[in-house]
Amino acid sequence: CFSIRGRNRHVLLDCGPSVLVALRRHGLDPSSVDTILLTHLHGDHFGGVPFFLLDARLISIRDRPLTIAGPPGLEARIRRAMDVLFPGSVELLHGLAVRFVELTLFSNADLGSIAVVPYEVIHESGAPAYALRVTVDDKTIAYSGDTQWTDTLLEVAKNADLFICEVSSFEKEIRYHLNYQTVKAHQSALTCRRLVITHLGEDVLRHREEIDIEMAEDGKRFSL
Repeated sequence: CFSIRGRNRHVLLDCGPSVLVALRRHGLDPSSVDTILLTHLHGDHFGGVPFFLLDARLISIRDRPLTIAGPPGLEARIRRAMDVLFPGSVELLHGLAVRFVELTLFSNADLGSIAVVPYEVIHESGAPAYALRVTVDDKTIAYSGDTQWTDTLLEVAKNADLFICEVSSFEKEIRYHLNYQTVKAHQSALTCRRLVITHLGEDVLRHREEIDIEMAEDGKRFSL
């Protein structure tokens, strides 16, 4: 999960199961989040949404609207996840001002003061998997989501202020994922102003001293 805070907007980019713990650990109020953007519907990227919604209804007593946007089928998948984790909890959504938005490829979604454009990438998750370009306060953050290499990432990262790119392994080929050596080989073609790698597996961390691309870390802050 990445927390994007603009002048008048707080956005979560993906929403893993530990998101509430992480937000509060770093002094961020979950109720301040306006929008949750999901790249794809795997548990490590959307599994925090049921907990986020239950917290909003029962703990934080949220009284402001929330938009959750992502690939087609996101509302049904979230409702199913809620029912599996906490049977009957879907009924609690009736007390929340929550809006689900399915993002359309290459189209700028109507999400108020932020602009979001999705690009389809190569990752199997039972629904389309997206990379996203998110613009807040005239700054553009690009995010690969999870994917194996595709030249689509060159367009996603084009002139972005920050490109966050997944790297699951150092050099091992993992289906539907990127490794450091592949990203390094394409780095010169990326025209983003800043490149950060994330989704770092133990294999990547063991090679930390050999990596010369900036790495994401829990609690790290970026000013754009």
